[in-house]
Amino acid sequence: MNSQALEIVKGYQGKPIRIMEVCGTHTHEIFRLGIRQILPPSIHLISGPGCPVCVTPIDYIDQAIELAEVHHCTICTFGDLIRVPGTHSSLQKARSKGAKIEMVFSPLEAEAYAKAHPEEKVVFLAVGFETTTPLACMAVRNAQVDGLKNFSLLVANKTMDQAYLALKDSADVFLYPGHVATITGCQIYEDLKKQGISGVVAGFTASELIMALAVIIKRYEKGEPFFVNCYPRVVSQEGSKSGRELIASVMEPVDSQWRGLGVIPQSGLRLKNAYAAFDAQKKYALQPGLGKANPLCRCGDILKGECTPEQCPVYGKGCTPEHPIGACMVSNEGACSAYYKYAIK
Repeated sequence: MNSQALEIVKGYQGKPIRIMEVCGTHTHEIFRLGIRQILPPSIHLISGPGCPVCVTPIDYIDQAIELAEVHHCTICTFGDLIRVPGTHSSLQKARSKGAKIEMVFSPLEAEAYAKAHPEEKVVFLAVGFETTTPLACMAVRNAQVDGLKNFSLLVANKTMDQAYLALKDSADVFLYPGHVATITGCQIYEDLKKQGISGVVAGFTASELIMALAVIIKRYEKGEPFFVNCYPRVVSQEGSKSGRELIASVMEPVDSQWRGLGVIPQSGLRLKNAYAAFDAQKKYALQPGLGKANPLCRCGDILKGECTPEQCPVYGKGCTPEHPIGACMVSNEGACSAYYKYAIK
């Protein structure tokens, strides 16, 4: 570890800095590595909306349950979504009542499942940011080439750039997600700097995170908006051009609902008309829902940085990883699960 960077971080006594982690993996790694314990009081870490499962709205979960229970679709999904509560139920409860829910590790695995089971109506729950979206697009393209009639996506993919604008008053500096930046490249962060938003792209090792915090301190002291790529071994200026082109060829931007943040303009994605046959929302005529969260759960406020998990009245009481009330306690990238595992018991 860079000892100079560590001393800069531990010895900082300047004006308070609010740093928002917008990557759930950063949140968990910062806890796991003990970095929070060495920070001076003037550095305040905020866990933001960097968990795609956490920001997925409740009505999306309700629609997934409807597909499983009413339309008798086989739901293929990442494991975290199975346990996220909807308004009245969850996919886990639907499965216990006979719905067919298959856990997969990739959209491509879901497409392959549909190809191998032509008698089933297969829907993949496409949730994620720029990192996983290209694979969802690839699955749709493969399904078109394979001539599949039984495969579709329930799309809730989102992009991060507009979310930073929506959260610009919630933090002084953003700790940008390294995984997302491998796809987007650095230009979007340069553009955010021009709009007065500061941040650094960071890696995930102790050394990389400490270096990123040291850079934040030094640049913040200058009093001007800044952007620094502190993860150059993985993140390039141009990012993944092929990944972005794949997304642009299959999906298009749309206004999107984020849990806790409301509707953020042009922050979501939907399948283009050329791929409408693979859009589960259209295929099964799903209607927009009015999903309702448990009124005691403050997951939405946590995602905005307006409170910490231990300030939620059900955290660690009614809401635990074994019996989650909110999505932030379910996901392996959620802030509540990080606090519960590493901090407040």
